[in-house]
Amino acid sequence: MRRVLKVSLASALVAATLSAVAPVAVAQSSGTPRPGGGQEGQQAEERTSSRQPRIAPLRRRAAAGPCPYVKILYDAARYVEMTGDRVSAANVGFTGEVEGLVSDCSYQSDEPIVVETRVLFNLGRGPQADGASRTYRYWIAVTERNSAVLDKVYFDLPVTFENGATTATVTRDNTVVIPRANATTSGSNFEILVGFDVTPQMAEFNRSGSRFRVNAGTTAPTTQPPAQ
Repeated sequence: MRRVLKVSLASALVAATLSAVAPVAVAQSSGTPRPGGGQEGQQAEERTSSRQPRIAPLRRRAAAGPCPYVKILYDAARYVEMTGDRVSAANVGFTGEVEGLVSDCSYQSDEPIVVETRVLFNLGRGPQADGASRTYRYWIAVTERNSAVLDKVYFDLPVTFENGATTATVTRDNTVVIPRANATTSGSNFEILVGFDVTPQMAEFNRSGSRFRVNAGTTAPTTQPPAQ
């Protein structure tokens, strides 16, 4: 079943800046889990993982102008639950990484911009994970490029690690609809960001550049230096 959410703009000031841009609608379709693991993130500009994400491309469609910029927010690209006061693989609970993101858009004349996105999530279960199921939460935000947030919608991502598995992979397709004031409003005026719903402590851990793979409970953790 396809679920459609209609949400309002962040503020009237932003609406005035964008010449009366109407509310953004985001639609979600369910994904199917399967075994796997990996990561990808962004900070200011896109930073691509050296590993090739296993994510199918979207069907290319015609657009009268450029598409909105679609990125993964670096600070929210990973989800790492940690117990205790020491950062170690033995203290890791549930984890997640956004490994891949592809998108395409279409619009003609003064029609709304319709952006199709496909996100690849890799999830993990560490030694401190409580049970075999976890409902993660992620969000999609539409912004005026390099400026104010227009809308932000949250989605639940329920995952069950079956038969004792420590990793799972889920692909989610979403549709973002951005109405335009007139035919001269280009998709390049907008930016779409994707990320996990993380705590301030998780965001700081991500910013430090240190991270655990999704199967942190069974393999040695890997640490990489912060992005320059």
